[in-house]
Amino acid sequence: MYHLFKGLYYYATTKEEYSILLLGLDNAGKTTLLEKIKSIYLPGAPSPKQGAQPPTVGQNMSTIPLPHPHPPIYLKLWDIGGQESLRNLWTQYYTSSHAIVFVVDSTDKARIEECRDVLEIVTNAEDTEGIPILMLANKQDREESLEVEEIKEVFNKIAERLSARDSRVLPISALTGTGVRESVEWLVTRIMRNKEYRPPLMR
Repeated sequence: MYHLFKGLYYYATTKEEYSILLLGLDNAGKTTLLEKIKSIYLPGAPSPKQGAQPPTVGQNMSTIPLPHPHPPIYLKLWDIGGQESLRNLWTQYYTSSHAIVFVVDSTDKARIEECRDVLEIVTNAEDTEGIPILMLANKQDREESLEVEEIKEVFNKIAERLSARDSRVLPISALTGTGVRESVEWLVTRIMRNKEYRPPLMR
């Protein structure tokens, strides 16, 4: 009987896995974002606490199973260090990624131009061509943060060049969780739409 329904059994139990890169300058809030996503989607996972997270040296990785109403898929989230000395490591992850989340510290006005330059390098890379790019204007819970429209102005030229692919700028607070679930839902919609170009891993 098992052999008769082997194909159906495989279809019902096999899950799709998509790799998402969390990139951005150091102190942008990538690790806090990863911890907040875990707290939303993984039962029992704690929310990130107030206060600066230690800088990521290398990478953190977590796999998030998405519940109903999504199909049975997993998001493998890679939080990769954003210090200048570590950014060359990013390229090692490009070919296996299905989307990139570029996190911007909305309160760090002095480095907003550096953010733009770094994102431009990422989007110009041959191995990132054609995949969705989501830019998150983080720390919107802080009074001194730039408005998302101000951040969009800085990144307008990059956005124009990305018009052929899915890209968006969204305001979030990784600490409070505002906008985080909506950001994950945007990613899921885009990577599923793009699965023929970047097929998922099967597990």
